Amino acid sequence: MGEFWPVPDVLAYLAGSWRVERSVRDLTSGDEGHFGGTTTFGPSDEGGLLHHETGTFTWRGVPRPAERTLLFLPGSPPGTVDVRFADGRPFHDLDLASGRHVTDHPCSADLYRGEFTVRDGDHWRSVWRVGGPAKDLVLTTDYAREV
Repeated sequence: MGEFWPVPDVLAYLAGSWRVERSVRDLTSGDEGHFGGTTTFGPSDEGGLLHHETGTFTWRGVPRPAERTLLFLPGSPPGTVDVRFADGRPFHDLDLASGRHVTDHPCSADLYRGEFTVRDGDHWRSVWRVGGPAKDLVLTTDYAREV
């Protein structure tokens, strides 16, 4: 087995609940934050999975409740995913057939570059590098399947 764990069907792999730990580093200011919580991938009306994340985000020592919702729709080719924001706007593609995927999402003048890696059947990671005139961030998220 190599460094990455191949996932032939992203939706089947993600279904269920995951513990989430995220670090956020602002490379300009040096500030660091942390999110801890749960992400649940459950059935959506559109035929994919509804991603709902809830937890606590601590920034500059101040903890706040945080949540977000995304939609993971079947992609083309089969086994891949088309990730959308809750309002249906496109976010990024996701193909984990090799166990690793790199994708981009332009947001105004900033660019989000995401790298997704799968370690095994119960652990995966995303690292988003956000660069541009408004942001200079690294967001690293580790997911562990809840049993």
